[in-house]
This record gives sequence, structure tokens and C-alpha cells, in this order.
Amino acid sequence: MDRFEWGDDSFIPGERQVLQQRGVALYDGYDKTSFQDGILVLSTHKLIWKDIRDRSRILVLHLSLVVFLEEQPSGFAKSAKIIVHLNPVPSQKSPGPVSHSVNHFIRLSFRDAGEREFNQAFSEQLEKRLWEQSIPTAVPAAQSGRHRAGIMGIERSLKQKQKDTDKDISKAFEDLSKLMDKAKEMVNLSKTIATKIKERQGEISEDETVKFKSYLLSMGIPDPVTRETHGTGDKYYSELAKQLSKVLENQLQECGGIMTLTDVYCRVNRARGMELLSPEDMLHACEMLESLRLPVRMKVFDSGVIVLQLQSHDEERVISDITDLVKEKTKLTADELAQLQGVSVILAKERLFLTEKVGGICRDETVEGLRFYSNYFLTRTD
Repeated sequence: MDRFEWGDDSFIPGERQVLQQRGVALYDGYDKTSFQDGILVLSTHKLIWKDIRDRSRILVLHLSLVVFLEEQPSGFAKSAKIIVHLNPVPSQKSPGPVSHSVNHFIRLSFRDAGEREFNQAFSEQLEKRLWEQSIPTAVPAAQSGRHRAGIMGIERSLKQKQKDTDKDISKAFEDLSKLMDKAKEMVNLSKTIATKIKERQGEISEDETVKFKSYLLSMGIPDPVTRETHGTGDKYYSELAKQLSKVLENQLQECGGIMTLTDVYCRVNRARGMELLSPEDMLHACEMLESLRLPVRMKVFDSGVIVLQLQSHDEERVISDITDLVKEKTKLTADELAQLQGVSVILAKERLFLTEKVGGICRDETVEGLRFYSNYFLTRTD
């Protein structure tokens, strides 16, 4: 916020308004400011924020101080934002609302939408750099030489800093590309080692095998399906569903044939590394599993809990096992079943509810919690 100056909404010769948007708040980095409800005006030379309630509060940010922009999409109860990365504060700067800030970026929060159009227009003006073509206003002859030299010096300094910043960013992306290429090599290596472990089964202890499997899981998925590689719409979701089925089939077998969608989401995104999936994309892909006749299917319980399970998953066997287990233990809670079967408490509870639904067990709900007992109403005749 220390790059902003107090100013007005007037334009200099050669400057024109490009776009304006209502309902915009300003953030100093991640910190909230008092500038919450205003009109944001983009011109060819500067960014102007005007307070709706107090029209005398006008802030000005010169576009020459902007390095680059980033979009921050909206989330749950959060508005979309544009992150504006800034150059250092110039030595000759007019007073503003903040004298010093540790942050080198601001965030523009769009409460009434319109962030995409504004970001596009903002980016176009940064590329055109029309403020560099403006004719400087006339100054007295005695001062003109020294004043112009000062401005030119500042502009040269800002240009050099921007070039250095662009160079650093390009280098960072090159390093990131090399790292991702190396990650693919490591994934292929892990596959080779996994094959050798299968061939030498019996010579390696169970603890070593479990530890190595955890390493493989953290390695990632080679060539993850993305919108860039497989387009959009049904084609993208169908390819993503196929990859999910292939990746999860063995893991589901190890987890008893069923896993909650939240667990699936965490595992898959950890394996995908940089190419993270959104919850919406994950859900759409899972909805296509059955229509594609893949070995993994999505199921929604009556309580609303969503799981992925193998097509071969036998619910009748699960019901029979739980009925026998409750009869053996006399009574059973969801926590106890989760420990016995090595599943999450949510899945244990859904299995108990499913068994109760068909009459295998019955519940006893008290202030101490929910317990399940054998259903003698149906099994006893005496």
C-alpha cells in the first residue's frame, strides 16, 4: 500500500479511461485495509480507487510500478482477487495512506465480480505501456533540465529492475520445468523397482515392502491428465476417470475395496504433484466411472457420504461379516469397528448403518453414544 498516493481522478494529456468496476476492496498483501468499498478505475497510465462513501478519499497507483499480475479465483465465502506485484517505492513519491509496508504486492478484491474483464484490460495496458509515450508537461526553463533528468533516471531504474525481475521469474520457471522432468524419471524408476520387488517376493520383509509402497505413493502419477493435454468437457472428464480408476484399483484392494471420496481426493492430489485437481473436476470424473464400465464405481450412501468402491465389492459379505462380528462382541461402536477392520470411522459407521438397514443388527442410542447389538427380534424364535 505504500506505492499508493493521495490524488484525484483527473487525467493528463494523452491519458484516457479504459475500464471501471464497483465493489472493489484493497488489501495490503494479505492484510485487510480500511479501503473496502470503492470504485476501481483503470486508465492507460494509472489505477484509481475512489471511496463510494467519501468521494474525497481517492488513491492513485501509477502503472509504471506494476511488475506483473496474478489471478486468485473465488472460494467458499471468498471473492475473486487480482494480485498486483509491485516494484520498490520510488524515491520521489507523493504522500499516500501508508508510509511504509513490508509487502511487495497488493490484492484487489472484486465483491461484485468482473475480475476477469478487469484483469484482461489491466494486462493489455501493461503490455502497451502508453504512459511512456506521454508528452511531459511544460516546466520553467530554469528547472526543466534538472527535473527531466530526475524523471528519466527514475524511469531507467524502474525499467532495469523490471528486466531483472522478469529474468528471475524466467529462471525460476526453467528450474521448475527441470524439476518436473526429473520427477517423471523418478516415477519411471519407481515402477522398475516395484516390478523387481514383485519378482523377489518372499526375500523382502513386510515392513520394507510397506515402507517402499509409501515412497512410491509420494513419487506421483506420470503424465497426469490435464485440461491442457486432453481438452475440456466430457473428453477431459472421461480420460480423467480412466486414470483415476487405473491409479486407485490396487489401493482400493488394499483398503478393503472401498474408500471415501475425501480420502481419494487427498491421495490423488498428493500423487499428481503440481497438477492439482479441483473438487468439482474430481466429482465429475467419478460420476462417469459407471457409464465407462470401469472397475471402480462411485456410491452415495443414504447419509450423503460419497465413496469409491471396486465393482467386485460384495456388500452382502460385508453385512454378513459385521453381523457375525457384532454377535461375537455382544455390542459394537463405529470407533471399535474402525479399529478392527482398519477403515475410517465414517466408513465403519456407514457399514453399521447398512447392516442395520437390512435387519442384521439394531441400535441403542443413549447419552453415552450409539451402540449396535445383534437383532434378536428377527433371529430368535423363543
